[in-house]
Amino acid sequence: MKEILREIGMIARALDSISNIEFKEYDLTKGQYLYLVRICEYPGIIQEKLAEMIKVDRTTAARAIKKLEMSGFIEKQEDQQNKKIKKLFPTEKGNYVYPFIRRENDYSNMVALEGFSEREVETMFTLLQRVRKNIEVDWEFVKKGNKRNY
Repeated sequence: MKEILREIGMIARALDSISNIEFKEYDLTKGQYLYLVRICEYPGIIQEKLAEMIKVDRTTAARAIKKLEMSGFIEKQEDQQNKKIKKLFPTEKGNYVYPFIRRENDYSNMVALEGFSEREVETMFTLLQRVRKNIEVDWEFVKKGNKRNY
């Protein structure tokens, strides 16, 4: 069997490493750009939904969100109906950095997909979505404290 997940992992780590180096000049540290992008794309998102989107646990998300807040990239605002709910919004600083992050993402996509036809790209996207959906089932299962049967 081909080591598809190993290949996906190497691609993800290489791109993450590049992003972490390039975003240092904006004072974004390890992986924070992932959170900032989602908050800019979904202003008012709650922490739990953000963690689910990025596929991290609540503690990891809370730590990254706290750092982004302390660095002035995002702010928390109370929900009008339920004061316990804190919604996340980009600040002016966050909105300023967002286009740079998007450009890096677009460029990385362009480099990664160099030489592929439009049909191949569409097929790859569809197949990777299926892989993600398969994995999400186990992710939800394990997240709830269950063990998988190998």
